[in-house]
Amino acid sequence: MTFEEYLSNMNPGYTVDGGSEDHLIMHELSQRALKITMELNNKYHTKEEIVQLMSELTGQKIDESFGMFPPFYTDCGRNIHIGNNVFINAGCKFQDQGGIYIEDGVLIGHNAVLATINHMEDPEKRAGMIFQPIHIEKNVWIGANVTVLPGVTIGKGSIIAAGAVVTKDVPANMIAAGVPAKVIRKVKKDAEKGEI
Repeated sequence: MTFEEYLSNMNPGYTVDGGSEDHLIMHELSQRALKITMELNNKYHTKEEIVQLMSELTGQKIDESFGMFPPFYTDCGRNIHIGNNVFINAGCKFQDQGGIYIEDGVLIGHNAVLATINHMEDPEKRAGMIFQPIHIEKNVWIGANVTVLPGVTIGKGSIIAAGAVVTKDVPANMIAAGVPAKVIRKVKKDAEKGEI
């Protein structure tokens, strides 16, 4: 099975059983990601070098506007999709087998976790994995220590407060906080500039 075939299988709700061909490819990708993230995390890199390493990790060209403070961790890397003017702060962990889609202008705070895999509820099938993508729309701000769970979409311009656990979609231009995260109010906009 090629990597492209593997990715085409990673549709929402797709399941992978332990020891299957898909599971073996997951392991190969995680080893590849480990090598690249160890290079990223274990010595100083310029902004340009970080962009290059993230391009290698994701298998796609990352825009020069991208910013990151390592360390950064992922157990796949090839299913992370990053727009322009994105910033990822130190200590973030992405489990991207199900797909992580980050649009332009997104800010992600320290130690955020984006997880796209759940295990089966049935104890006898618990090793099986279910994939669901995460979508983070334009100009979202994710605070420090936030966890975003599989299948979640965070709408354009929204803010996720520090420490929140996002289990459900957040509409555009809202602030969500808590465990589990709940919408607490609309984002206030600058009346003169019309910006969030």
